[in-house]
Amino acid sequence: MNFITVFSRFGVPRHLISLYYFIKYRCIVSPRAEVELTNNLCIGRGSQIGSFTKIKATAGRVVIGKRVDIATGCFLGGMPGGLVIGDDCLIGPNCTLLSGNYNYTRIDQTIREQGHSSKGTRIGDNVWIGSGSVIADGSDIAHGSVIAPNSVVLGKIPGNSIVQGNPAKVIFIRR
Repeated sequence: MNFITVFSRFGVPRHLISLYYFIKYRCIVSPRAEVELTNNLCIGRGSQIGSFTKIKATAGRVVIGKRVDIATGCFLGGMPGGLVIGDDCLIGPNCTLLSGNYNYTRIDQTIREQGHSSKGTRIGDNVWIGSGSVIADGSDIAHGSVIAPNSVVLGKIPGNSIVQGNPAKVIFIRR
């Protein structure tokens, strides 16, 4: 980590970070949230970030759409593939949204030595993600979908569908 990253994580009071994002994007970031100061993070107008939520965007781009509500205790991790969240999304408490993964194909090396991969994660407009859900790297959730609580999304989810489970499977199509 370079000096600027360390300073922005530990040296800037959180209430100033909240004020910065309010002035820059007209969004509300709780002073109890841990949001990095970086050009890789873009938050849409009218969005709200709850307490104890962590948004890490130093390694890759995180784009949050307009009027997105992210509840308490969530984790959003940006890697080179990027994390994109559409407009008017609702993300319940304690959700994890990832845009990176470890490589683990070789058994003669430790997983740590094999490095990372990043396909990126995309979430469409008007998506509701229930509490405790995990959205893994490479996931693509189309508009209007509902992710049931504690589901694990590992791939492509069609539009206007309701999914649940581990791994998440379509149980109903909204009409």
